[in-house]
Amino acid sequence: MNSLSLSARLEKKILLEGKEYLFFNGTSYLGLDGLDAYGRIVESNMQNWGMHHGLSRTNNVRLAIYVAFDEIFSTRAGAAGGALFSSGYLAGIAASQYLFARANQTWAAPDTHSAILPSGVQADSSLSFSQWTQACLERATRLPAQKILILANAVDPLKAEIHAYDWVVSIAEKHEVTLLIDDSHAFGVLGNGLFGTYSQWNQERIQLVVSGSLGKGSATPGGIVLGSEALIQGIKSQAIFAGASPPSPAMLQSFLDAQELLQEQQRKLKENSSFFHKHCRSISQIQGTSDFPVFVYSPDDWVDKLQERGYITSSFSYPSSRSPKVNRIVLSASHSKEELNALLQFLASLAVSL
Repeated sequence: MNSLSLSARLEKKILLEGKEYLFFNGTSYLGLDGLDAYGRIVESNMQNWGMHHGLSRTNNVRLAIYVAFDEIFSTRAGAAGGALFSSGYLAGIAASQYLFARANQTWAAPDTHSAILPSGVQADSSLSFSQWTQACLERATRLPAQKILILANAVDPLKAEIHAYDWVVSIAEKHEVTLLIDDSHAFGVLGNGLFGTYSQWNQERIQLVVSGSLGKGSATPGGIVLGSEALIQGIKSQAIFAGASPPSPAMLQSFLDAQELLQEQQRKLKENSSFFHKHCRSISQIQGTSDFPVFVYSPDDWVDKLQERGYITSSFSYPSSRSPKVNRIVLSASHSKEELNALLQFLASLAVSL
C-alpha cells in the first residue's frame, strides 16, 4: 500500500479519492476527533483562552491554567508533581537527559521510544521484553551497588504488548533504581482512569518517573513528566523547560472540562477492545489483547485487500524506513459493534482463503 494523502480531518470515516473508508489507524483511541460534543468544548475554550500562548513558563506573565493542569493531572495520576511540555517527545527528552546525568548505569528495554533514549544509549532490539527483563535481573545480581536508570514503555504499540514492572523492586533491594516509563500510549487507555500507569508501578524503593504524549488517547497536543516533587523541580530548572513554549491553554482546559465525556469514551473503547479480542482469537494471523485497542496482523497483502473492502489500517516501516512493515488494526471508541463485526467477518474470510 502506498502512502495516502488526506486533505480533511481524521475521523472514523474518511473520504479518499471520492470513496469512503472506515479508519482503523492512528492513535485517536478515545475517538475525540469527530466527536461534536468535544468540539464544542474546544471551541468555547478557544474563545476564552485563544489559540496559542507564546510565552515561556518562567515568564513574569503566566497563565493559571498551566499550574492548574500540572497539579490536577499529577494528583489524579498519583504523582507528587508534574511538568507540562509542548510535546511528548520534548517531555521525554527533558526527563531522560536529567536522569541520565545522575546514573551510573542506563538500561533500555528493546522497544524503548527514542524520546527517552539519551544520546549514545542503544536499546537491544534483538531481545524480547521478557528476555531483556531476565538479563536485567541477572546483571543486577552481578554488579556492585549502582545508580541504575531503567528506560521502557508502558506498552509496545507495535506488538500490542502491555509491559509489567513489578520485577524492578527486586533490583532496588541492592541498587538505587530510577524507572522512567513512556506512557504515550497509556494515557487515556491504560492504568489509573485517564491518567496512565504511574500509580500502578509506584513503589517505595524505586524513583518512578513517567513521561509521555497527551496527544494520542487524550487528544491534547502536549506532553507531561510525572514524578516526585524534587524530581519535577529539577526538570523545571533545566533550560529545556524555560526555553520551550507551553501547549495550547485552550486544549488543556478542554481536557479538564471534558472529564465525564472522556471517561465515557474510555468505557466504549474498553468494550470495543474486549469485543474485538473475543471474536478474533480464532484468527491465528491476528495478535492482541483485550486491554489494548491495537491488533497486529499478517500477511502483508491483507493491507491492500482490506483497503479494497473499505478499511484503512496501519501499515508502515518502524523504527526506520529499512525496518520491516508493521500491520495493525487500531480501534477507537467511535467504532460501532456493527462496524467491528463486519470487519471481523471479512478478516475471517481472508484467513479461510489462505
